[in-house]
Amino acid sequence: MATNQARLLPDFLIIGGQRCGTSSLYYYLTEHPGIISSSTKETHFFDEEFHNGTGWYRSHFPTALYKNYIQRVRKQEVRTGEGTPYYILYPHTPKRVAQLRPHMKLIALLRNPVDRAYSQYWIEVKARYETWSFEDAIRGEKERVAGELEKMLKDENYYSFSYRHFAYVDRGIYVDQLQRWREYFPEEQLLVLKSEDLYKDPAAVMKQTLDFLEVESGNLNKEYKNYRRPSKKGYKHKEVQPPIDPAMRQYLVDYYKPHNQRLYDFLGVDFGWS
Repeated sequence: MATNQARLLPDFLIIGGQRCGTSSLYYYLTEHPGIISSSTKETHFFDEEFHNGTGWYRSHFPTALYKNYIQRVRKQEVRTGEGTPYYILYPHTPKRVAQLRPHMKLIALLRNPVDRAYSQYWIEVKARYETWSFEDAIRGEKERVAGELEKMLKDENYYSFSYRHFAYVDRGIYVDQLQRWREYFPEEQLLVLKSEDLYKDPAAVMKQTLDFLEVESGNLNKEYKNYRRPSKKGYKHKEVQPPIDPAMRQYLVDYYKPHNQRLYDFLGVDFGWS
């Protein structure tokens, strides 16, 4: 059995965001011959499991010997990576990644923040973490997570349950999160994708992603399923949620408008969210 030190570190990370299609993109990639999957999609190494050390992290990835074998068999370059959606939000992740892998390729999927927040809310309800109504959760978020980000910034070992599970609105202010990453990584190492493009034309987004990873795309004419995180019984598919209250949707649209504009200015791309 290979020691952990004989195992590779990842070539790329899907850093987020949560409820933005990261599971679908990850599984599309791992079905491609140019990608070798990690043992689990979400390792959480750079947020919650950092104390376990790099040996633990390496245990999730293939050996260099196996990678070289696969490259000979498939006659192409291959990459390996993982996808933990909390990475984009957790404030210490960019520095940790940069220290370990300064040349890491980073992929961020961004979804209309209103839809993202509503989708996350129902995940938290299903997990029985959330007992408030959606309106109460949104309007009460500021009080629920007050001071939590500051505590995380002050103490790398501080874990905030409320910020991870109840920061519905904060998670959608993408520009603040991306700016933290850009402090440590140049623009050419960060690929920002619009989630709605992945839903509409997964083959085109796959081509864009594989080009970014410098992997031969080959034939991408196939049917792409809408994956969610796999359960013990297999892949979960999209569940139907009740429609969002129109008044709450408009409230969030108005709230996010200036933040989305800052994002568009930062990226030089208008995602057209409303």
